[in-house]
Amino acid sequence: MIKPESLFSEEDKKRIADAVKEAESKTSGEIVPFVVGQSDSYPEAWLRGASLAGFLVLFLFSVFHLGTDWWIPFGISEVALITIVAFGIGGLAGQFIPTLRRGLIPDAMEQQRVDERAALAFLDEEIFKTRERTGILIFLSLFERRVCIIGDEGINKLVKTEEWDEIVHIIVQSMKSGAPADGMLEAIWKCGHLLERQGVEIRPDDTDELDNTVRFSDK
Repeated sequence: MIKPESLFSEEDKKRIADAVKEAESKTSGEIVPFVVGQSDSYPEAWLRGASLAGFLVLFLFSVFHLGTDWWIPFGISEVALITIVAFGIGGLAGQFIPTLRRGLIPDAMEQQRVDERAALAFLDEEIFKTRERTGILIFLSLFERRVCIIGDEGINKLVKTEEWDEIVHIIVQSMKSGAPADGMLEAIWKCGHLLERQGVEIRPDDTDELDNTVRFSDK
């Protein structure tokens, strides 16, 4: 799985910081790009993988023993041992093979964990502390391949859900096409445009309340 810090080149990181600065230059809004490797460790994937492998072994033993003329020279203790080994291998595979782990996690659970991690990032970065309550978090979770936009109450009450969804779609499509930096840059521009269009005017004494650089975290 790709490391969050390696998603963007050093040049890309500078371009993103410059884009945030530019987007904030005409309004009192604050935009925070945030990238995590994964939003959760998903311990459920270990149990699901282990259970799947264990039940598969028992099923195969049952088929060969009861449904065919083949003779399997294993007693109960051997079958139990093989099942336990399969259980362990399945659990490890479910936990450490990203593609398999993703397949073992329901979409609804993934989305919930991403939403929860994004909310935590919103709090950790103190986006809620901006003077006009007009902070925007652009949150990208790599393992889940999901994007979440959280606007503080000062801007969120002015923006329709469809407009946030459009920005999410831009980043998702850019990830699929292998151009994540371009997607992030366009998303930042869109957020700045939304702030300006909704009349989030810059004050004469406006200050840059939050750092403009993209944040990274493994989890």
